[in-house]
Amino acid sequence: MIVRTLAEVIGSEDDVSAPGWNSRRLLLARHGMGFSMHDTVIEAGAELVMHYRHHLEAVYCVEGEGELVSRATGERWPIAPGTIYALDEHDPHVLRARTRLRMICVFDPPLTGREVHDAQGAYAPADDAKAPG
Repeated sequence: MIVRTLAEVIGSEDDVSAPGWNSRRLLLARHGMGFSMHDTVIEAGAELVMHYRHHLEAVYCVEGEGELVSRATGERWPIAPGTIYALDEHDPHVLRARTRLRMICVFDPPLTGREVHDAQGAYAPADDAKAPG
């Protein structure tokens, strides 16, 4: 059984930040669950351009307001508490945070822990993901 708290992740090596976001990584590849789960905060005003070419992701909003935009079609969806979106086709997208967003994110395959977005807005393939420095 695995039991972790957000409090023990905050400030640990599993607490990863980059411009516009902070991901508190609760479950990772090393936990052997076949997926990873993250409690992620997107800063108000952030606009994140992403394209997870190597991962599927589901995101559930628990706090804040924003907008999701498909980079393929231009379609837009409001994001608010109780909204879930799933990038089931490696969808290129933009996430805009009108206010601070708090999202619960699940990745398949699981992240190793230190990943940050590359120039295309993706994480490295699972086999290539390495903890930096």
